[in-house]
Amino acid sequence: MANVAGIPVYKEMGATPGPGSALDRVRVAIVGAGPVGLALALDLGRRGHPVTVLNRLDFVAHCSKAICFSKRSLDILDRLGIGDAVVEKGVTWNVGKVFRGAGEDPVYRFDMLPVKDQKRPGFVNVQQYYIEEYLLDGCRALPNVDIRWGHAVDAVTPQGDGVELAVTAEGGGYRLQAEWVVACDGARSTVRDRLGLDFEGRVFEDNFLIADIRMKHEMPAERWFWFDPPFNPGRSALMHKQPDDVWRLDFQLGWNIDREVATRPENVETFIRAMLGEGIEFEREWYSVYTFQCRRMARFVHGRVVFAGDAAHLVSPFGARGCNGGFADADNLGWKLDLVLNGNADESLIETYNHEAVATADENILNSTRSTDFLTPKSSASQALRDAVLELAKDHAFARPFVNSGRLSTAVAYADSPLSTPDEDAWDGGVAPGMPVLDAPFGNGWLLDELGDGFVLLACGETHDPLPDMRLVALEPGSLAAQRLGLTAGAAVLVRPDQYVAARWRRPTPAAISAALRRAKGEIQCQH
Repeated sequence: MANVAGIPVYKEMGATPGPGSALDRVRVAIVGAGPVGLALALDLGRRGHPVTVLNRLDFVAHCSKAICFSKRSLDILDRLGIGDAVVEKGVTWNVGKVFRGAGEDPVYRFDMLPVKDQKRPGFVNVQQYYIEEYLLDGCRALPNVDIRWGHAVDAVTPQGDGVELAVTAEGGGYRLQAEWVVACDGARSTVRDRLGLDFEGRVFEDNFLIADIRMKHEMPAERWFWFDPPFNPGRSALMHKQPDDVWRLDFQLGWNIDREVATRPENVETFIRAMLGEGIEFEREWYSVYTFQCRRMARFVHGRVVFAGDAAHLVSPFGARGCNGGFADADNLGWKLDLVLNGNADESLIETYNHEAVATADENILNSTRSTDFLTPKSSASQALRDAVLELAKDHAFARPFVNSGRLSTAVAYADSPLSTPDEDAWDGGVAPGMPVLDAPFGNGWLLDELGDGFVLLACGETHDPLPDMRLVALEPGSLAAQRLGLTAGAAVLVRPDQYVAARWRRPTPAAISAALRRAKGEIQCQH
């Protein structure tokens, strides 16, 4: 496997020549061709917009990054046309088990897809570079998506009606003027740095070792987590299966360590042998050490510069909330930027991205912080509480939900979104405004596939005159889809392009539907 500057290469792309002029003008520039930047580029490209993607490296990296992709992310990737490729390549799992000490029976077992009869599973494990490859395939099929490899941003200058970037590329530098710039350039974001912005939050005093290994040994496709195992006493460990006979092993190391020493093969393999046993053959894929962080920018929107993914927020890996949270950002921003670029919404709609994406980041940071505090107690009281929970969980069901080995990523509700119309009627169940539609069988397929990526009115048992910017989809009264939405005959739900509920009614009127659609597009301010 080739390496460039110490980074293993999955696929060489080759440096893209510069534009051939000192000044280039584009509508949307996305900085960073990781999964979040590519997902946004594919979304905007599929909606017909010209998009330019700048990536500092001229290759796709092959190393330990995201591997766990949640059902919500799979739903998003379905909408982008690559969900089938991801699921076919990936390792599907719904079950997680938590062990303590040397015990062979789990103290806690959970199911990531408690609601069955949905198209996608709770989670799929697949290496990030495969996700990037499938997104790249989608982008390359669109003539309006221009990906420039080996183009590094050096300076960022906000202007009244856009942003100017100074870019270094093969053959020399150039200036790129864009109406909008979306920074998807990761935890060490150059765009964030050049604007003098930073993160707020916590860095946790602990280190974890990632060991990605290749082995043929058969084990269940489940998430296994250990507290205080005999092969890492007093600490924790994790095991996950990936495609291609690759396994992700995690070992808690403690705070004051020498990272270089910790990642030496002979030291890593001591942990691996202790976990797997002496008779298991394996090969090294990638070893690295990481530190927990739960931090974010104060704001994600700065004029015409918008931040998404790790450039905007960071969470600890336990819970798989990093890349999944980034896909939520791209999903939230894409349709809003589409409306603004088409002149169908005011620029202020992008401010609602800040509102909702910050809410998502805060939810992920809250859960990630709680998981980290449980995994790495920093006081005797916290240690005693954790030990008591684990001890009780063996025999008492009430204690098991308190076992926190990483609250795994699920869709975040926008409880107070300015784009939602509050309920006027009393509802018993269903999907409230600000929550994503729950999938269900629909005809010969699935409800989420039917929604597409525009505004949709789901009407149960009655027809309504469709509005110019909205499709009408009829649901059968009593169907599983109607039941999950809480819809009886005559009721309806307005769904946003990101498949979140914007409004719902027991007895909708044309005026109410029109007002809710205008509010969901940012034309009416919602009063709470």
